[in-house]
Amino acid sequence: MSTITTTVSVSGMTCGHCISSVSEEIESLAGVEEVDVDLNAGGISTVTITSSQELSPAEIGEAVAEAGYLVVANNA
Repeated sequence: MSTITTTVSVSGMTCGHCISSVSEEIESLAGVEEVDVDLNAGGISTVTITSSQELSPAEIGEAVAEAGYLVVANNA
């Protein structure tokens, strides 16, 4: 089975707790296998999502918003 890698840019993340919150929400989406966050405190952080199925920008955006942050670019 192939995996799909999706990269999104998220604003507002500043610390490890932010990473945990965003990762937890994204990991709850169907098919998500791994979430890797490159934190840029106070700037735009890069979130790389590895999944077994295609994820829509809307569902990723909703998961990030649920954690209290904003997707500013989706480079899927």
